[in-house]
Amino acid sequence: MLAPFGLSAVVTQWQFAPIVTVLVALFAGLYLWGVVRVARRHPQRPWAAWRTGMFMGGLAVIVIATQSGIGAYDDLLFWDHMVQHLMLIMVAPPLLIFGQPITLLMHASRNPLHTWTKRVVRSKVASFLTWPVFGVIAYTVAVAGAHLTSLATTVEQNETLHNTEHAVFLIVGYLFFLPLLGTEPIRWRLSYPVRFVTLVLIMPVDTFTGIVLGNGGHGTPGLPTGPRPAWAPSPIADLHAGGAVMWVAGDGLMFGLMMLVFLMWSMDDRSAVSGHGWFESARKASLASLVASHQPAEAQAQPGAAGAEAGAEAAAGGSPAGVTSARWSDRGGVDDDEHLAAYNAFLARLHQGPGNGRPS
Repeated sequence: MLAPFGLSAVVTQWQFAPIVTVLVALFAGLYLWGVVRVARRHPQRPWAAWRTGMFMGGLAVIVIATQSGIGAYDDLLFWDHMVQHLMLIMVAPPLLIFGQPITLLMHASRNPLHTWTKRVVRSKVASFLTWPVFGVIAYTVAVAGAHLTSLATTVEQNETLHNTEHAVFLIVGYLFFLPLLGTEPIRWRLSYPVRFVTLVLIMPVDTFTGIVLGNGGHGTPGLPTGPRPAWAPSPIADLHAGGAVMWVAGDGLMFGLMMLVFLMWSMDDRSAVSGHGWFESARKASLASLVASHQPAEAQAQPGAAGAEAGAEAAAGGSPAGVTSARWSDRGGVDDDEHLAAYNAFLARLHQGPGNGRPS
């Protein structure tokens, strides 16, 4: 029998989950490999330490939710089960997203891995999975379906389904919050008002689920069953406490994320007003022209459909003529290696002077 639940039990009552441990260690190792690779390639601009801390914090939340006392008591206390769900769907995913693992992989890798990653991120499957509408539907189905249908009772009685539910909550949370909080090179670029409104519209899902559970009685899906220790609350009281956790804590976390989006919105507008946004755009445009001028003559004079396609892409705001898509940044400019190579070539042409047929 487990000891009475409390803060000390969360710290001391740990359970070992081999699959979770292996996956967390794998992702942590790959992420740190990327950080080291970026530091070696760009020693003057290493990967931001706060992003590394965010990603590792997200992994730590997963470990705490599944292997600490919170995971040890999730089969016994329904309200602890709800705390675990909120950690997996609303706390860990935003932390992982702010770590920008996809961007880190693209910066740390070279071809063919770099090109393959870009193709996967921009594929139809990835675009559908990160589609905000799909994220809203998946979040609604996951929260309501896991707590208000017979699935809640089935999961409680099957440990394999219970563990699968944890993975589903984590994946759904990541896919839902990615276009709202992240800056990864996915297809969708939402304006800040749309992000804010989306979070406002999804909040009633947590509220409704919490209210239904908070007013449930015998026969409510997910009602705790089986033997209970003397210190544990009654099944009905436990169910109502779980509903309160979903309502109060769920809405509180969602409100905090809304304020975070509002802060990001205000900082972005402040950058645009201060002129930094215009300066960065002008810098990218200038360097893009420099890169285009650095291309070999045969590439710049490429006739036919390929040249027309390159010109059309440049006119549409894409990469300039002669610059392949694999080398063109998803954020609207060339990458740092491209900048450096173009600038060095430009200095070399200036050094050669007009005697060699080069512009002075």
